[in-house]
Amino acid sequence: MGKCTSCGEWNTLVEEVIMREEKGTIRSSFRDFKKAVPVKISEITIAHDPRLNTHNQELNRVLGGGLVPGSLTLIGGEPGIGKSTLMLQVALQCRDHKTLYISGEESEQQIRMRAERLGISNDNCFILTETNTQSIFQHLSDLRPAILVIDSIQTLQTDIIESSAGSVSQIRETAAELQKYSKMTGIPVFLIGHITKDGNLAGPKILEHMVDTVLQFEGDRNYGYRILRSLKNRFGSTSELGIYEMTDKGLREVSNPSEILLSQRDDDISGIAIAAMMEGQRPMLIETQALVSSAVYGTPQRASNGFDVRRLNMLLAVLEKRCGFKLGHKDVFLNIAGGIKADDPAIDLAVVAAVLSSNQDIFIDPKTCFAAEVGLSGEIRPINRVEQRISEADKLGFSKILISRYNTKGLDFNRYAIKIITVAAIVDVYRNLFK
Repeated sequence: MGKCTSCGEWNTLVEEVIMREEKGTIRSSFRDFKKAVPVKISEITIAHDPRLNTHNQELNRVLGGGLVPGSLTLIGGEPGIGKSTLMLQVALQCRDHKTLYISGEESEQQIRMRAERLGISNDNCFILTETNTQSIFQHLSDLRPAILVIDSIQTLQTDIIESSAGSVSQIRETAAELQKYSKMTGIPVFLIGHITKDGNLAGPKILEHMVDTVLQFEGDRNYGYRILRSLKNRFGSTSELGIYEMTDKGLREVSNPSEILLSQRDDDISGIAIAAMMEGQRPMLIETQALVSSAVYGTPQRASNGFDVRRLNMLLAVLEKRCGFKLGHKDVFLNIAGGIKADDPAIDLAVVAAVLSSNQDIFIDPKTCFAAEVGLSGEIRPINRVEQRISEADKLGFSKILISRYNTKGLDFNRYAIKIITVAAIVDVYRNLFK
């Protein structure tokens, strides 16, 4: 019927899905694609589809080089950490691809206000405020976007399930529908997900199994930086991470993480040492700060921020037992500058150097950095990827780096302008720094 019975005009009728489909039926959006049939693995042709450039280098790095067509990516994080801002920023930056940003939490006007704050304009980015998957698939079949963003998966609901949005069954069913749509159309989909008070992604665990990539967006509210960490990636490494800085104009990519982790100071202060650590595959230099003072109260205090306090106690025991430093009756406080949490064993030597510097009240040359693990017998143990750490310190203008003597196999000292000092025990470190 092409004529409207109310106004009498022709070709003004628009189809709208108002009835629930029965469970098990095939969606009209998927009927254009052929059914899967068994194929010999030797007869499968590999299509070398190029990855889509998100125009966000930090996100490209975490994804493994770009966005894989037909992939399903889940991004989780605490409320207000910047998940929606990051995804809207990516959608607006992809000017060469048609993107659809579906929001179930904000109105169109609110999203437009956020886009204006970001200062990015893109006529190829479409906004849809809808939570019903039947209506969403209808719009998808008409628009055919190249990239789809869902904000958030907890707000979607399908008529197949008789439960409220955000329930376990709704999340499982809507995610399955989006997974089927993504695989059959080759359109990559971003899913923004909430987390529980325990820090886990809200919803069933099967949600993390269904998606191809799980990204964790984290950071400290007291600091401006944000870290995008890969927890699962079927198309790349899970040891990559991206670093952003939250500004009044959105998230700024931080290509040099050391710029926010190293503090600028004019005076030479004791108790500060620079460590060359690895966060995934990425080298960065962080500042370790130690304060050693006489115990005012009966029991000496041991406190650490950003570093495992049990490992700090172990290093202090090594200094007292193996090296003769009397720290048992002194308070020791340790802080990793910038609020970052470091678990790389290679920062052991920097922690020891900072503690010794504060205890002796002698400052360490700010152009000196450290990269080694400390053993229980006081020996300086080798670490992995030492070349990358040395290259990063050399690039940032450091003059000396202390590494383990057993870490020099295959190391070309002439490649670097930085002076490489090898040490075998904590006594060697003390002699190099303070004598």
